[in-house]
Amino acid sequence: MAQIKVFYEPETELLSVFWQAPRKGQICTELGDGIILIKDEASGQPIGLEVLSYRPGDDRFDTVSVELGQGSSMQLAS
Repeated sequence: MAQIKVFYEPETELLSVFWQAPRKGQICTELGDGIILIKDEASGQPIGLEVLSYRPGDDRFDTVSVELGQGSSMQLAS
């Protein structure tokens, strides 16, 4: 089963989400609106993202949708 790791640093208002382990060889691409995509440098495969200036209740997120297996999903309201 895949694990998602979420880190929130209130002092710096940084939310980091990784669905693969962070690596030394990673590159970041800004997607806009303070969203940073983190990719493996060698493969270009996305491994996580960061949200800058994040605070709980951030209006950039209405809900978080989590897919569990085939066809199953769960939504978490923020």
